[in-house]
Amino acid sequence: MNGNLAVTGIGCVLSGRFEEPVLSGADTVVSRDGKISAVGRHDQLAREIDAADVVVDANGATLAPGLIDSHCHVVLGDYTPRQKTVDFLASYVHGGITSVVSPGEIHAQGRPHSAVGVKALAIAAKTCFDNFHPGGMTVHAGAVVLEPALRDADFAELQAAGVRLAKFGFGLYEDPADGYDQVRGAQAHGITVMCHSGGASIPGSKPITPDHLLHLAPDVCGHINGGPTSLGADGVDRIIEETSMALQLVQAGNLTSALRILRKAHEEGHFGRVVIGSDTPTGTGVMPLGVIKTVAELSSFSGIDPAMIWAAATGNNARVWDLPAGVIEVGAAADLVVMDAPWGSTRDDALGALEIGDIPGITAVITGGHLRNLTSRNTPRAARLAAVTPDMPHLAATGH
Repeated sequence: MNGNLAVTGIGCVLSGRFEEPVLSGADTVVSRDGKISAVGRHDQLAREIDAADVVVDANGATLAPGLIDSHCHVVLGDYTPRQKTVDFLASYVHGGITSVVSPGEIHAQGRPHSAVGVKALAIAAKTCFDNFHPGGMTVHAGAVVLEPALRDADFAELQAAGVRLAKFGFGLYEDPADGYDQVRGAQAHGITVMCHSGGASIPGSKPITPDHLLHLAPDVCGHINGGPTSLGADGVDRIIEETSMALQLVQAGNLTSALRILRKAHEEGHFGRVVIGSDTPTGTGVMPLGVIKTVAELSSFSGIDPAMIWAAATGNNARVWDLPAGVIEVGAAADLVVMDAPWGSTRDDALGALEIGDIPGITAVITGGHLRNLTSRNTPRAARLAAVTPDMPHLAATGH
């Protein structure tokens, strides 16, 4: 039993659905046993609020679905060998990230290439993170790295073990086009395939061109704006126009390319395919604010409604990877962020701050219906701070 939690006094509720990104007429969200159980007005939900074990008063701030980092390089445990940093995932929670999706545990030291090795790594990572929630976040790990040695029976074994993710672009292929059979095999067993795109990122990877992507037909075009080197505009346009792949924009990529892709997708009716991730930790570093910074940059430079951009980092990700969070509606996981304009901003609320490129101040993070922190140690201070009943002073200690 996770108990009951209510968030009241909300000034604005972001839905996580780009089609209707702001919920009108709601100032209260209630969760029970880790899932959202009610969304509405305080006077309508007075009984549920009275029954809650914990009540968070947003004091007029914005409530949003927790961010989903759809490209986070986890390995095993809360440690990144690439940047030799411990507890980075717990720190990402303070950046409003309540769940992450692994693009393959490719930074594992001594990463295997045999069929038995890549299966073992994926299954171990998935199983470990099923039981481990750093900072309270959910880690969707165990993305099998596709290799030429993998056959249908291997994908059946992975499916039976619950592996639902795969990454193409780091296997021992002479030509990336040779991975066609493994991409099809993974998809046939219910595994969502993300493909590297653009220039090589680390030793062992190869540039993957638009022709490769059109041939391979993965589910997700990983970091289409560059990881870190972007594809050319003509090739990107072919992917947008000729395929149904999800279009992943990342912090560790090319901002000029990301803005062009975002505008084109928005103008041509493909916004639902846009998903956001950080592509960290990588050479770009460990970035607890990687996703929210991307949301702020895309919101301020593109002229597109920041509530829609937030949905690309939440509900769009949830739909592409079939995740239980990312939206504020009854039945969804109670992974929530309370945020406001940062102290000193020229705008009055979180959406206004994002519109001008300010990173909002996070004043509460809730995952699985549990309050995890008050006042982020990584974002600027929020202008309006959440209050909690009963008092939890230990959660307000941020180390500022």
